[in-house]
Amino acid sequence: MSLPWDVLAVYAALAVWAGLLVLGFRRRTFGPFFGMGIAILLVLNVRYLVSGVGVAIPAFVGIYDVFDNLGLGRDEGAPALAQCVDNACSVWGDRYTNHPSWGVAFYDRFVNGPQSRRTMLYTHIFFNSIAFVLMHVQLARPGTGPNRSQHRLIGKISFAAITVGTFFAVWLSTEHGSVSEYGGNLSMVGFWSMSAVVYGSAIKSVITARSGDVAQHRVWAIRYAGAMWGAFWLFRVMLVITGPLLRNYESASLLISIWFSAPLGLLVAETFRRRFSGVTSSNAERQLTPA
Repeated sequence: MSLPWDVLAVYAALAVWAGLLVLGFRRRTFGPFFGMGIAILLVLNVRYLVSGVGVAIPAFVGIYDVFDNLGLGRDEGAPALAQCVDNACSVWGDRYTNHPSWGVAFYDRFVNGPQSRRTMLYTHIFFNSIAFVLMHVQLARPGTGPNRSQHRLIGKISFAAITVGTFFAVWLSTEHGSVSEYGGNLSMVGFWSMSAVVYGSAIKSVITARSGDVAQHRVWAIRYAGAMWGAFWLFRVMLVITGPLLRNYESASLLISIWFSAPLGLLVAETFRRRFSGVTSSNAERQLTPA
């Protein structure tokens, strides 16, 4: 069988990205790490919009097949692994016939499900990707001096994008109660919790901006960015780690990512903020003009 070069390219990119993280700690600057993280995210997300779920989801599931099958024989299964019709939900062909059960359900629900569900997924991905990129633009170019009007405009666009993206994420998650592979009602409420952490941080960032508290506005903007990074990147990294460890429990790995990725991302961002940027609410010497 031919190798899934797209998945292998993701592995290579992630290896380079991990190296940039180590380098960032050594140099105490994380610009290249953040830049590559944004680029990889856009490549993964744009593939859904360009190629559709029938191509993007098998490639995504294929990333986890290698890890979730570690130590298992070719025909050996586990409660958290499942098979899909014609092995179409992965790009590894006969090399892996057992896949994370959440991945099989993910494929079936969006490839074989109604068009309206796919449209909601594409809308969520599109607007969340916009918000993800723009929040970094905002953090890199604070709204002071000549940047104030542009910062305010981009902020409005970014907030509108995360509002739409979160709305469709919550809507999609209302269907999860009947999906045992996701964790049923626990996954539904978990996604609501994730959305609350992300969107609540965004709202606090807007409120503090409108009140003129520049220091707290930036504090909450950093926390919001952390929650977004957690919801996307920590979510996926945690699946890599917990998938092989918890494959005797059908939905445990996914539920851990759903419930803890966004809050953990916020906590990491807050830790970095205190350690590297020194931003605190007491150093506000300037005041934002209320938007």
